[in-house]
Amino acid sequence: MVPVETMPAPPAELLVQARQLLPSAVRLRRRIHRNPEQGLHLPATQAAVLQELADLPLRVHTGGSTSSVVAVLDGERPGPTVLLRADMDALPLQEDTGLEFASELAGSMHACGHDTHVAMLASAARLLAGHRRALAGRVLLMFQPGEEGYHGARHMIDEGLLDPGGPAGTPERALAVHITSTLPSGLVTCRSGPIMASSDVLRVTVTGRGGHAAMPHDAVDPVPAAAAIIGGLQTMITRRISVFEPVVITVARLVAGTTTNIIPETAHLEGTIRTLSETTRATVHAELRRMCEHTAAAHGCTARVDLELGYPVTVNDGAVGSRVVRLAAALLGAEHAELMADPMMGAEDFSYVLQRIPGAMAFLGGCPPGLDPARSPANHSNRVVFHEDAMAHGAALYAAFAMDALAAPAGGT
Repeated sequence: MVPVETMPAPPAELLVQARQLLPSAVRLRRRIHRNPEQGLHLPATQAAVLQELADLPLRVHTGGSTSSVVAVLDGERPGPTVLLRADMDALPLQEDTGLEFASELAGSMHACGHDTHVAMLASAARLLAGHRRALAGRVLLMFQPGEEGYHGARHMIDEGLLDPGGPAGTPERALAVHITSTLPSGLVTCRSGPIMASSDVLRVTVTGRGGHAAMPHDAVDPVPAAAAIIGGLQTMITRRISVFEPVVITVARLVAGTTTNIIPETAHLEGTIRTLSETTRATVHAELRRMCEHTAAAHGCTARVDLELGYPVTVNDGAVGSRVVRLAAALLGAEHAELMADPMMGAEDFSYVLQRIPGAMAFLGGCPPGLDPARSPANHSNRVVFHEDAMAHGAALYAAFAMDALAAPAGGT
């Protein structure tokens, strides 16, 4: 059980106010859900966010290389900057939920809950605007495209988001909240240290010499070499990497040949590499190249190894990660706050922000009532459904995090 403590800044009515804003959050979420956009350019989503924020006392900026939205709320007194982030993009997936507000775009779906993130952060902006007098500093609202493999956060950082001369100066603390259908609705989990993995793409081309399948001795068959490489990758993990350093290598695609009686010249492997430390990540890359090349050579073949670097390890600041759990307990009740025991091997481009700013990624349960979280369709499923009531907890947590960090001195106006 997480101990409940008194928060110095967030008022007791913050969760009540977030629940009062839930109908508008649901409307925004459903508007975005019906029109899911992928990648870095999300004009309809951007327009929806701008419209939602238009009546608030914010300094609003839009991105140059992406359809990002950055909004700054200035508190009553000077002070530091706190960053709150929501990602906005959808996935290339055909929705099969049967919801009345299901995607109207074929092959595109908000299957990771980013539509709920946008709605929660917009509600948090409205909550915080109503408590400006309690803020000593600024809140930087980061509405980010392109999280699903497009490095959207890095694009925004390259445009100066976190620079001293950026929209609100360099933030001193940061938070992102990510909904998940495999946790009970409204539960907040977080941890210190690594919380999500790095993610890299592995591509290997094994080259031999083609020939007739009935006379393999006259050819150099790349298929057995490719098969040996797949098995060797798993052995490499257990024999070259410490058991205390989690690593996942999954070969998800193997392509070779055109028919049954031809030995092909090449075989192609593709997969993913996940680690929880940058040191282990570098070790895996080096060992992987050596193992693939030498295994291929043992079969008389050659191997070309291509690594496409993805997101870094997402590492929560020690103090901030634990603080988020205590804030959630105080704000939502101890039954809605839990210290996350283990990291997950998914990846996040909020990692780019956390490389520069002390902060945390937290998870918010969104499993619909009546479903077992362990069996509920997971994020990235074509059938995933999120409990919209949980968005009130997410919006309140965003606002409480900012107010806790920017609490005006006692007796201030």
